[in-house]
Amino acid sequence: MSNPQKVEVSRGHSPVRAFRAPVGETRPQAQDSHLRTPDVRPVYLEALTLVERLHRRLLDIIKDEFDRRGRSDINSVQALLLYNIGDKELTAGELRTRGYYLGSNVSYNVKKLVEAGYLHHARSRIDRRSVRISLTEKGRSVHEIVAALYDKHVTTVEQIGGLSVDEFSKLNHALLRLERFWTDQIRYRL
Repeated sequence: MSNPQKVEVSRGHSPVRAFRAPVGETRPQAQDSHLRTPDVRPVYLEALTLVERLHRRLLDIIKDEFDRRGRSDINSVQALLLYNIGDKELTAGELRTRGYYLGSNVSYNVKKLVEAGYLHHARSRIDRRSVRISLTEKGRSVHEIVAALYDKHVTTVEQIGGLSVDEFSKLNHALLRLERFWTDQIRYRL
């Protein structure tokens, strides 16, 4: 068997390094990623559906917790936003870049939360164009409700949900890799 030749093949915008088999020889088909695509497609699409569904279900759980407490003054998206802000002082842009807010209308929700007394907002002392936001006492009480809900889940998810620390570690690792993959798709226009 001869040594394969290294070549660069253009796929879209970026070159892909590949090995060309010498004349008369072929590469093993298992190395061709496009041949595995049919196997990956259903589980990839299922994962996308599950991620989306889990986020909606989390919002349902938060809404249910506030309904049980007779609280209709705030919605689940806003409560999750307040939980994610916590003790930090941030800009609206940082809410998006840090992944604390997944919607497109963060400014609308911030405005509503300021008007309802859940958030302080003040111009930055350093950059007067930038508005910094932080929780008020009312906002902290919402943060504490969501934190208590999560604490309850932490104590029961293994026993009732059957999910171990090891399974969560593997899940988190896989989700971070998927996030990195998607980020690279945008950053490098793959």
